[in-house]
Amino acid sequence: MSDQTRIVILGGGYAGVEAAKKLHKRYKRRTNINITLIDRNPYHTLMTELHEIAGSRTEPEAVQISYKRIFAGTKVKVIIDEIDGIDFQQRRLKSGIATYDYDYLVLATGGHPEFFGVPGIQQHSFTLWSLEDAIRIREHVELMFRAAAKEPNHDKKRKQLTFVVAGAGFTGIELIGELMERADVLCRKYHIDRAAVKLMVVEALPHILPILAEKPRAKAKKYMEKRGVEILTSAPIVKGEKGRYILKDNRVIEAETFVWTCGVQGSEFTAKINLTKGRVSNDKCSVATPEGIHGMAACYFDEEEKNIVGERGRILVNENMQSVDHPNVYLAGDMIWFLKDEKVMPQIVENALQSAATAAANIAAQIDKMAAKPYQPKFHGFMISIGSRFAVASVMNMNLAGFSAMALKHFVNLHYLWGLAGFNACWAYLWEEFLDVKNKRSLIHGHGAARIPAFFALPARLWLGLIWVMEGVNKIGEGWLKFDKSRSTWMFSRGVVQAGSPTAAVSAGNVVVTSAQTAADAATAATDAGWETGAAAVEATGDTLVVVGNAVRSSAQTVLKKVWDLDKPILSPDSGLVTWFRTTFMDGMAAHLNFAAFQVMIVSVEILIGLALMSGLLTFPAAGLSIIMCLVFTLSGMFTWNQLWFVFLAIVMMGGAGHALGLDHYALPWVKDRWNSSKLAQRSYLYSGEPRLRKKKR
Repeated sequence: MSDQTRIVILGGGYAGVEAAKKLHKRYKRRTNINITLIDRNPYHTLMTELHEIAGSRTEPEAVQISYKRIFAGTKVKVIIDEIDGIDFQQRRLKSGIATYDYDYLVLATGGHPEFFGVPGIQQHSFTLWSLEDAIRIREHVELMFRAAAKEPNHDKKRKQLTFVVAGAGFTGIELIGELMERADVLCRKYHIDRAAVKLMVVEALPHILPILAEKPRAKAKKYMEKRGVEILTSAPIVKGEKGRYILKDNRVIEAETFVWTCGVQGSEFTAKINLTKGRVSNDKCSVATPEGIHGMAACYFDEEEKNIVGERGRILVNENMQSVDHPNVYLAGDMIWFLKDEKVMPQIVENALQSAATAAANIAAQIDKMAAKPYQPKFHGFMISIGSRFAVASVMNMNLAGFSAMALKHFVNLHYLWGLAGFNACWAYLWEEFLDVKNKRSLIHGHGAARIPAFFALPARLWLGLIWVMEGVNKIGEGWLKFDKSRSTWMFSRGVVQAGSPTAAVSAGNVVVTSAQTAADAATAATDAGWETGAAAVEATGDTLVVVGNAVRSSAQTVLKKVWDLDKPILSPDSGLVTWFRTTFMDGMAAHLNFAAFQVMIVSVEILIGLALMSGLLTFPAAGLSIIMCLVFTLSGMFTWNQLWFVFLAIVMMGGAGHALGLDHYALPWVKDRWNSSKLAQRSYLYSGEPRLRKKKR
């Protein structure tokens, strides 16, 4: 028998990835534990953002996070395959091309749209439960506008421009919000009157978003209706035909676009495996407890969704997230059927993450022979976006709407992405949501997406580089590389403000002393001559007026300079912060580092920064180093206000200025490739784009 423990996770959604990451964290130093994740796609899909793809707010790549980006540098092995069945007795998964043995199995294959047996709906509607679904809706919507733009028949055109979303839960409302904004864009593109476009939400319950409190629910309804969305509540759909959808009260809706978002069941894969399912009907369902399986009455998801009819295809689990049939098979996410306080756990992301964490913890407990951890769900709230600039939320007993709710939704997404793939995933999200948006469809409109061509920054890059080179060369000429044992030329010695400043200060002092002496001599001479002749007195008076005029001018200059003297250091050399910085860092550095070598390094770095910027080689790090140097000079009391443009121009350089007639065009792909293949980049998620996995040498 092998001494290796094989853990296999089937499904790479929210639950599957969370289970894999938790198990890796627990066993990353245990060489006898193998963790394998199997999925049909090479990427993890952000299911909660599919509406943005369907509504063309972001590109399909925005919701795809490759498993390379997530698991590079970990012990999790990812296999791209589609499993057809499982032999639970042999502990083996089977696909069309291979078999995979396991000791512990986590099933996290997600959910599937529930049609509730309504005739014709499955055949004549779109769904939004995969990236492929979102792309189909995205392409179909634009096709309808393109066709309507040249359709002469009024009735056909009306059907083409009618877009119906069935279901007013999270998915339905978020989708109609995106279509609401997309319609504005497509009307301009295809020269269609916005009033000709009809957007509808059809809901069987008395109100929309039943899981939210009344206040945010009302604000959501008001926002949509104000923007032309027709909302039908208490309107169950009883039949679907091609282009026609019939309500319970016999009303007929004619539309070429009908999206069904009314419910979720277990994935189709659950029909292929022999595991006990939870069952719900008007009078009974099943619940698993440590004592066994029991029947219960009136099971429901929430107060507004009681007595769901039919088998959901969700697998029955106990409080440890174990299948009731096999103790080494665990389940998580949308496919589980678990009751807490007589309520079935909702199919939301928080439930997926928390159930996966419980499953992973209990696999570890089983391996390490420890006590199991029962599932204790804690849901913090719900956030629903309606387009790109409005959202509603009920979070921790707070009801939010508008900008604050939308900002919170972005923050929650970033929090998840940080745990998923660190800075890499967060930066990609910020880029898609704020920095690369089209048609101003962002919380901050189009302000973050405005950009200038790189060649516009070319003159500024050359000038900034030249100034840095001249700064270094000037310091050489001013004696920065001439040293004595007393360290009188040490750049951070007390009294030294900047290269050349001590000499200027001495010169200024000499001028002041000389001027004072001259003024005293002049005053004495004037006094002696004053009594001699009246003409001399008049002459003296004229001289006095000149002196007074000069004094007034000097005073005015002094006052104006005090408003903002750009030649003064940003931080005074005698300020507490500068004194602390010099004492803490510079004096400490001087005690351990040869001051001459350090001063040579400063001059060399300035020249190298300049050369890098002028040549456009590694412009981003050169600009970053430029900012750091300016910060050091500022904290040392050596950086004046009129030098602050160094910092602002360096920030501009970091936006890709090195690609315009610069060596970055050739060097960066090579540097990026080498960096992305390093272990440091992969473990820290600081790689650029996709990591490069090098094959291990045997």
